[in-house]
Amino acid sequence: MHFGGPDGELAAAMRYLHQRYSMPNKKVVGLLTDIGSEELGHLEMIGAILYQLTRNLSEEEIACSPFATYFVDHTTGVYPIAASGVPFDAKYFAVKGDVIADLNEDLAAEQKARATYDNILRLSDDPDVNDPIKFLRERELVHYQRFAEAIRITQDDLDSKNFYAYNPAFDPKRDCRR
Repeated sequence: MHFGGPDGELAAAMRYLHQRYSMPNKKVVGLLTDIGSEELGHLEMIGAILYQLTRNLSEEEIACSPFATYFVDHTTGVYPIAASGVPFDAKYFAVKGDVIADLNEDLAAEQKARATYDNILRLSDDPDVNDPIKFLRERELVHYQRFAEAIRITQDDLDSKNFYAYNPAFDPKRDCRR
């Protein structure tokens, strides 16, 4: 499901909570803190869903399903892995230290999360899965809107309106390589 992997809730939480350190605006820092903390809650919800779906599987159900290879390594423990089998990796944090690059990464991350939840809803007919997934999908839309707001706040603070080509944090006159 949407637990680990590059587009999972763990990656989102870690990305936002680490990006906040290089954000120049305190409102944007607060926004990243709030959303990163909420993503940890999403991680808990997905973990609970995964455990509830797998805890009572019989040996035959496990052996006859794609879950068998996961079971060999993790039994029914909740392990941060994508539905494709890709485990979580710290490289998914996607922290560049450039406010525009990081916030655009965050917009993309929220849309990828929404798309994943859309796909889960296409495949599932279980209301005990679908109801929390619908809630999580709605939260991803809100996060997307909040990151768009963060970009507007950031753009208003920049010295240059050519904000996609100019990074005021880098001053070539202070380049120590000269």
